[in-house]
Amino acid sequence: MVQLPAMEHLITIDSPLFMAGADLDERPAWDMIFGNHNPLVLEIGCGIGDFAVALAGRNPGWNYLALDFYNKGCLKTCRRAERLGVQNIRVIRDEARSFINRCLAKSSLQTVFINCPDPWPKRRQRKRRLVNAAFVGLLADYLLPGGDLYFTTDFADYGLEVARMMAGQERYENVLAPDLWRHDLAEYPRTKYMLKFMSEGSDIYFVHYRRTADG
Repeated sequence: MVQLPAMEHLITIDSPLFMAGADLDERPAWDMIFGNHNPLVLEIGCGIGDFAVALAGRNPGWNYLALDFYNKGCLKTCRRAERLGVQNIRVIRDEARSFINRCLAKSSLQTVFINCPDPWPKRRQRKRRLVNAAFVGLLADYLLPGGDLYFTTDFADYGLEVARMMAGQERYENVLAPDLWRHDLAEYPRTKYMLKFMSEGSDIYFVHYRRTADG
């Protein structure tokens, strides 16, 4: 059973870039929503939007879905995108598994990013971690063949756990081989939280896999 975060007071978000997951139709036509057939990218847990908005600004020929359960983060992401004039992004408030199963078509995602999810550091809590074999197996159904999956964390135990788990996933190939992880990826935007962790002396674990063509 997935334990969801405690409910927060929902601030009204009137941005044209915002979409509440509960209001979305099943399998919405993202090409109509964005007005084009550009590749679709998903960030799970967009936080305050610094990562997704930076990438969307760099890559106007791609469409970005910035997903988060927290309303305040969605509001800040919308404000950031509007301030910077980034239009190829939609900010969605929803739980990850629910959104993926209900609102995405199989083999529709070019890339998925999961940056510094809650590590649930206590041993008894670790079953709550988002990224595990079942979840990356689910993502494989929704990634295009050749689509990319990126995972980052500052929590060493989580980074090693995911890196070793991914090495056994038959539907993915390791882009960083022979390394299972690295502590740096060139051109990868650093979020506010990554920079905070790095300033405190923590390493960031980067894991990068690609969906195989025949998986």
